[in-house]
Amino acid sequence: MKLHKFTRSLLLLSLGITAFAQAQTLSMEVWKSPTCGCCNEWISYMQKNGFEVKVNETGNYDAHKRFNIKYEHASCHTAVIDGYVIEGHVPAEDIKRLLAEKPDAIGLSAPGMPIGSPGMDGEAYGGRKDPYDVVLIKKNGESEVFKSYNQ
Repeated sequence: MKLHKFTRSLLLLSLGITAFAQAQTLSMEVWKSPTCGCCNEWISYMQKNGFEVKVNETGNYDAHKRFNIKYEHASCHTAVIDGYVIEGHVPAEDIKRLLAEKPDAIGLSAPGMPIGSPGMDGEAYGGRKDPYDVVLIKKNGESEVFKSYNQ
């Protein structure tokens, strides 16, 4: 009888550890152009920040249509993580906050290609950092500022 309880406890513990490990994995899928260097830089940045990234080098035009991304929210790459769309050069900390807060929304966007954002930074840009907003795209298509970067 004691062995049965021990075995059951061990099984439940291993299931709990597996579930915890899966919850900690931040996996996303990205659609981008095969020739976009800044997209590659953003993907590298995301991987360094603990994200597992599957890349589709087919462009993101179809992704914009599929995920209802308006022109004013568009950028050079589109990602999906945990049911949320991430459009453009959104910082990892904002994505982690989105996943923690779980708002009823489509996702986040850093519209355009703001210089100084992840993937649009570094020596190639001479250290330039333009102010930009990361916006929360609501399900009705409207947006609101999620975080401002007034560098």
